Amino acid sequence: MPFRDRTHAGQELALRLVEWADSGDLIDPLVLALPAGGVPVAVEVARALHAPLDVLVAREISTPIRPETPIGAIVADDPPLYDRQSLAMMHLSEDRLGDVVARERNELHRLEYVYRGRHPLPSVDGRTIVLVDDGLATGLTATAALHFLRHHRPARLVLAVPVGSPRTLTALRTQYDDLVCLEQPASLHAVGEWYEDFGRLSETEVADMLHRFRATV
Repeated sequence: MPFRDRTHAGQELALRLVEWADSGDLIDPLVLALPAGGVPVAVEVARALHAPLDVLVAREISTPIRPETPIGAIVADDPPLYDRQSLAMMHLSEDRLGDVVARERNELHRLEYVYRGRHPLPSVDGRTIVLVDDGLATGLTATAALHFLRHHRPARLVLAVPVGSPRTLTALRTQYDDLVCLEQPASLHAVGEWYEDFGRLSETEVADMLHRFRATV
C-alpha cells in the first residue's frame, strides 16, 4: 500500500523502530538522513526515538551521454564508488570521469554548508547509527553512504527505509548490521511508485525542516 507522503512513511517507519528501541536493542541512536528525500522521513524517526538528527550528503555520478543513469556515487571526500558493470557497459574508465566527480564534489560540499553550516558531521565512532532514506531502488547513494560510515567504525549500523528493492537490499547486506524496511516489493522500478505524493523537495524546504527540528531539541 503506498504511503501518503514522506512524512507518513517516516511515521510508519518510526513505529517499527520505536518497538525495537523499547526492547532495548537500539541504544542511544544518531539518525542520519540522506537528503533531500530522506530528511522528512528521518525527522519523524528522530522525533519518535528522541534522537539527534543530521544529514549525510551523497551525490550520484552520471555521464553527459546518459545523465539519467547514475553509475556511481560520492560521500564527503571519500573516493567515488562505481557500479563496475555500468562502467564496463559504457566503455568508461574512472580517469575519464575526473571532471564529473570534481563538479559533483563541489556541489556536495555546497549542500553540506546549506544543510549544516560550518558544523562538522557528528562523530560516528562507537555509536549506533540509523541511516534513513525515503527508499532504495538502485541504492548507489546508500551504498556509498554505508561504505563511508562503516569506515568510521560505528558500534552498530542500521539501514532504515520505508520501501526497498529486495535485490538491492541483499546486495548491501554486508554493509549494514541491521535492516528496517517496511515494504520490499518484488518489482520496484522507482521509489516514487510507493508514494501518493513524491514531490521534489527544494534545498530551502529541507534546510527549514532541519532547522525546525533542531529548534525543538
